Amino acid sequence: MAAAAAAAAAAGPGSAPQGLGGWLRSAYRFATDRNDFRRNLLVNLGLFAAGVWVARNLTDIDLMAPQPVP
Repeated sequence: MAAAAAAAAAAGPGSAPQGLGGWLRSAYRFATDRNDFRRNLLVNLGLFAAGVWVARNLTDIDLMAPQPVP
């Protein structure tokens, strides 16, 4: 484990994360960095895509139609 941490530290900040711990650390940094343009762009595109999906898939539901009586 120490050898993997030393190799990851020697690789530098611009290299790809090594192992599961490296991926988790980079995902945490990516999600919590307040000044990250890429994160903001991805989050906004994801929210937009979710809104488009909801709008396209729920437009056929007529909320004013009379409901069946049980």
